[in-house]
Amino acid sequence: MQRIQDSIEAGSTIGVIGLGLMGSAAAARLTTAGFRVLGYDVDPAAADRLGLPADQRARSVADIAAQCDGCVVAVFNTAQVEEVLEGPGGLAASRDIGAERERPPLSVACISTCDPDAIAALAARLPVDRIAFVEVPVSGTSQQFVKGDGLGLVAGSDEAVARIEPVLQALVPRRHRVGQPGNGGHAKLAINLMLGVNRAALAEGLVFAERMGLNPTAFLAVARDSAAYSQIMDVKGAKMIAADFTPHGKIAQSSKDFALMLEQAKRLGQRLPLGETYAGLMQGCIDAGESELDNGAVIREIRRRID
Repeated sequence: MQRIQDSIEAGSTIGVIGLGLMGSAAAARLTTAGFRVLGYDVDPAAADRLGLPADQRARSVADIAAQCDGCVVAVFNTAQVEEVLEGPGGLAASRDIGAERERPPLSVACISTCDPDAIAALAARLPVDRIAFVEVPVSGTSQQFVKGDGLGLVAGSDEAVARIEPVLQALVPRRHRVGQPGNGGHAKLAINLMLGVNRAALAEGLVFAERMGLNPTAFLAVARDSAAYSQIMDVKGAKMIAADFTPHGKIAQSSKDFALMLEQAKRLGQRLPLGETYAGLMQGCIDAGESELDNGAVIREIRRRID
C-alpha cells in the first residue's frame, strides 16, 4: 500500500469550484504558487472570463473529486456549499478512495462566507475518509485577496489543516487559526459587520463633505490623516468619488452576509442597529438594480436619501 503523504505536494492539481471574484482570485494565487488549477463553475462563461485553457476546465464537481489532491470551494452561499460537498455527484460522493483506501481524502478549503452553524454541522457530517474539510473565509476584497493581502480565518482539525497547509500558504499568507469549523464564519461575520458600517460611514461622510462645499478628493486626503482613518478609505474612497463600481465585492454578497449576521444576532437575542441600517442600504441598492455593482455603490443609496 502506498504511503499517504502528510501534506499536499508542490505542483499538485487543485480544484477551484466557483469562478466568481473570489474563486478567480484563488485560482490566480494557486497558479502563481506553482499549483495546477482545475476550475469548475456552473456558468461555462466564468472559465472563459478567467482565461482557463481547455485542459484546466472540469466538466463537473465529480471531475474535481476524481482528479485533484485538494479543492477550494468559492461558491455564493451555504446551500451551494452543501450541494458541492454532499449532493449527488458532489465531492464526498465522487471521491473514490479505492478498495484498499490507498487514496487520501480530498482536502477541501471552503472560502465562502456561510451560515456558521450550518457549516459546523456540515463538517461533522462529512466522511473523514473522503473529505478533509477546512473552513477558510477570507477577509478582504477580491483585489486584496489576489495581491496576498487577504486575511484567512482558518477553522478545522489539526490534521486537516496540516495536510492543506501548502495551499493555505499560497492562498492566504496572512491567516489566523480560529478553532473548529463554524468559527471561521463567526469571525468573518463580525469583521464584515464592522467593515460594512465603515463603508457606509465613509460614503455618508463623503456626501456630507461634498454638500458642505468641500472637494471630496481633497477631503479624503484630510480624512486619511485624521483620527477617523480606517483602511476602508484606501480601499473604497477613490472608487466612491470616481463612481467606479467595478466589483471587488458585490452588493449582492454584502446583502447576503448581512442577512446571515442578522440571523445570528436574532438567535443570540442581540439587536444590531447599525447592521440593520446597513442591510437596509444594501436592499435599497438592490431595489435600484445595483446588486452586481461593487459594494462601494452604497454611496448611491446615501445620495438617494438626500431630502
